[in-house]
Amino acid sequence: MKLNRTRPNLRAAPQDRARPRRSLRPLTTALLIGGLALGAAALAQTAPASPAPAQVQPAELNRPVNLRPALSGERRHLTIPNFGRVAYYADPRGEGRPLVLTSSVNAAASAYEMKPIWDAYVGTRPVYALEWPGFGSSDRPDVTYTKELMTAALNALITELNADVDVVGLSLGSEFVARAALLDRRVRSVALISPSGLGNPRGGTQEATADDGGQQLYDRLNTFSTPLYAVIRTRPSIQYFLSRSFRGPVDGGLIDYSLDTTRQPGAKYAPIYFISGRLFTPDAYADLYSRLNTPALVLYDQDGFVSFERLQAFTQQRGVQAVRIPGTDGLPHFEKMPEVRAALDAFWAALR
Repeated sequence: MKLNRTRPNLRAAPQDRARPRRSLRPLTTALLIGGLALGAAALAQTAPASPAPAQVQPAELNRPVNLRPALSGERRHLTIPNFGRVAYYADPRGEGRPLVLTSSVNAAASAYEMKPIWDAYVGTRPVYALEWPGFGSSDRPDVTYTKELMTAALNALITELNADVDVVGLSLGSEFVARAALLDRRVRSVALISPSGLGNPRGGTQEATADDGGQQLYDRLNTFSTPLYAVIRTRPSIQYFLSRSFRGPVDGGLIDYSLDTTRQPGAKYAPIYFISGRLFTPDAYADLYSRLNTPALVLYDQDGFVSFERLQAFTQQRGVQAVRIPGTDGLPHFEKMPEVRAALDAFWAALR
């Protein structure tokens, strides 16, 4: 299959026109309506969350308990001031520049979202995968989650590695990757998979939905966050939202791990900030992507949650290219990893 490495063709390909494009509803509306409708019907049939140990120290109340590893390799932790522990997976085997993988941010995010890329490169070059604060094996305290906190976690990992790195970001995680690259010259390249922030700056899914940055919506959601999250974390709800990122069947391992990670102590806190839109940059293209001097690759096709109206403008910048992975919907590395790897390898080879 020929991949477009020049200017992206943002018009639908013939096979795309045969398959109606999903509407880009505001993300919060999709989560609330879709999650509540599907999850409420199945809530009574959903297995209860695993109970926490009988005696847990206060400092560990919102620390994951017996959460199985999302990836192979060693699970390590960093300490972020005024937050706590942030987890990452490490496999330093292989040669070359370290590769850092970052997942998306959603109601059930974890490093498992990057498993196909991890598995493809582990053992051939040093590979690391970050778990964002509040997700996966990282601590999940009841604190204010911000884009600056997420970026600080990634910059802390780069500092810990003390080396130039290539970074791969997914969806909203791409905004944090771009922000980190603007702060640290050791980020030598960024590969952004279906990144948020390249759509129009208003009226889409790229930002908080109100002029207050989502504060009012957050306040409303937070008043009933426990029952809301209980609905969102049901299997039907998780499968529904994941299905919007798959063209074919949803990966069963991703569904299972999403269920596991949403049943950890404190799992509800960070997702509420995401659902309210407070983790999005209001105009990520102007504030982040347009300022990048780092070589960048965008992998994209269709996506039910983000849009790419300004992708072509982004590719006019020096060192920026886009490769379309046809027949995918936001998680191309799960369905077309050979094509994704070919694009990544070509991008990195050109930087040597």
